[in-house]
Amino acid sequence: MRILSFGHALRGLARLTRETNARIHALATVVVLSVSYFLQLAALEWALIAFAIGLVLSAEALNTAVESLADAAVPERHPLVGAAKDLGAAAVLIAALTATAIAALVLGPHLVALSR
Repeated sequence: MRILSFGHALRGLARLTRETNARIHALATVVVLSVSYFLQLAALEWALIAFAIGLVLSAEALNTAVESLADAAVPERHPLVGAAKDLGAAAVLIAALTATAIAALVLGPHLVALSR
């Protein structure tokens, strides 16, 4: 029965790939992974990059879940639903800003060294 959970998770990933914002995050992921590969990061640096990517994609998935549940539960406009959606979007923004800071701290010194 536990194997069925993976099916649910894979359907969730497929659903996430249809979200515009998730596609933007995926594009950013490809860029960061490409630059990271080019820069030959150390293991700990790769771990930080992987954490940042996972943080953003997880936040995006949770935000999409909140929005889907809210729309199903209350199809008409409601201030509490709007607040929930705003908070979900804020979580994604916080995650994205954190990931940007991690990327700058990890990749920045390598890029500066290349420019010298």
